[in-house]
Amino acid sequence: MVRGPYRPGEREISSFLRLTRIAAFYVVTFGIIAAGSIWLALQVTPLQTVSAAGQTAQVGAVIPAFNLSGPGELDLFGQMIPTKPRFDGPIRPLLQLTHITIDAQVAQLLRSDGPRKLELSLSQQLAQGWTRYFEWETLIAAGFAVIPLVALAGLRRQSHAAMLKTAAAGVVVVCAVNIGGVLLTASSTPAVLRSVKTLDDLVGTDPLTAVPGAVARPLPGVQAVVIGDSTAAAVGNAAAANASALDRACGRSSQSYAADLASVNNWNVLNLACSSATIQNGLLGVQVLNNGQLAPAQLDEAQRATHAKVIIVSVGADDVEWSIMTRLCVASAVCNDKVSTAYFDQLLGSFTRSYYQLLGDLADLPGTPAVLVNEYYSPFGPNIGCLARYGLTPAKEKVLLARLGQLNTVLAEGAQTFAFGVADPPFTGHELCTSDPWVQGPADPAPLHPNASGELAIALADQQVLPTLQGLKPASVVSPARGTGTD
Repeated sequence: MVRGPYRPGEREISSFLRLTRIAAFYVVTFGIIAAGSIWLALQVTPLQTVSAAGQTAQVGAVIPAFNLSGPGELDLFGQMIPTKPRFDGPIRPLLQLTHITIDAQVAQLLRSDGPRKLELSLSQQLAQGWTRYFEWETLIAAGFAVIPLVALAGLRRQSHAAMLKTAAAGVVVVCAVNIGGVLLTASSTPAVLRSVKTLDDLVGTDPLTAVPGAVARPLPGVQAVVIGDSTAAAVGNAAAANASALDRACGRSSQSYAADLASVNNWNVLNLACSSATIQNGLLGVQVLNNGQLAPAQLDEAQRATHAKVIIVSVGADDVEWSIMTRLCVASAVCNDKVSTAYFDQLLGSFTRSYYQLLGDLADLPGTPAVLVNEYYSPFGPNIGCLARYGLTPAKEKVLLARLGQLNTVLAEGAQTFAFGVADPPFTGHELCTSDPWVQGPADPAPLHPNASGELAIALADQQVLPTLQGLKPASVVSPARGTGTD
């Protein structure tokens, strides 16, 4: 049977079906190309760098997840951890903390502009970095889409004009899908990032917490509190006759500079310093000691001294693993290799962030006691001949002293930013290899730590600064010579 010619209605239906098939083909094809291009763009789009107040971070996006809300990802100096804020949608931020520095210009900025302006600067920078990232990601996704679109047009043997139209239409679809997807699934992300006032809002703090127990009794009779690490504890020196189990575990000595200050000023000084204490695990959080004992957070304990006039801080060496870095330097052929330098820079950056958190907490203490920050003494002098057999060379000494200088710079500038006092105990002429060293040698119980005379020298440096701090008595004259007593 021979079919007759199409009636007008049949031709319209046939044309509609053909156009529908073509449209469906392009919709599906453009959708696949858009998904692939966006996925590739998320893989290769460079993170956007933002910086505020010495804090440098990079902002990007993680590969979309299948759940509809959750944390972003934070690369904290190579350690991947979830962000403290949670984000709606499958597209969430990837943040890399790359650098922290507190140099003179940043310190001046902190003093002049105040925290509020800097908080706004950081939050705005993060939100702007997120926006810039997706501007670049959209352009890159469009670029990835051009290749398959041109290939598609070639397979369909389209003319050059039609090929341009196909590519243009496909790019528009990819951009629309990308922008629409971000707006629909991550529209709240800029607002969340703008709520981040400090880097701690991103990472949170995770010091150990003490087991709840009885409320610690106040110590109103304490005039001064010392918090810090093994230098302040005076590790390697004689322990007090009435030392507690915690005193012994922390290495606290009756010859510490805290004891010297107590003697010369007729003060009751509470020494909370503990060997191996860092800011997060020791001063702000509970510290797990080598014997398994828990040392309470030193700053919490310091607040028991409700009438303290001054808090003296010695911290940083354990945060930057100074002892380990020193031993590594001595054992290595050189100390300024790129690996150890990068590692030290990472540790110093992390310490800087924690240090400013500590300084802020000290500034907020009830009663506003004066705060004095101790820099670290130099254990090495011009003559290191006695240390040659241990592997220390002048070149290695130069690297170690440079790193110690970096740490002291952070300590001093942070203290000055918060208008705290700074003491720089000079050990000049009494370093290792001198006739009267104030530092314990390699054969002593705690190498590179101050001996009894060194602790007294630190007390003298502190005593000279104390009169400049509000409400404190004039300095007494003390001598670093042990065995003659204190004035």
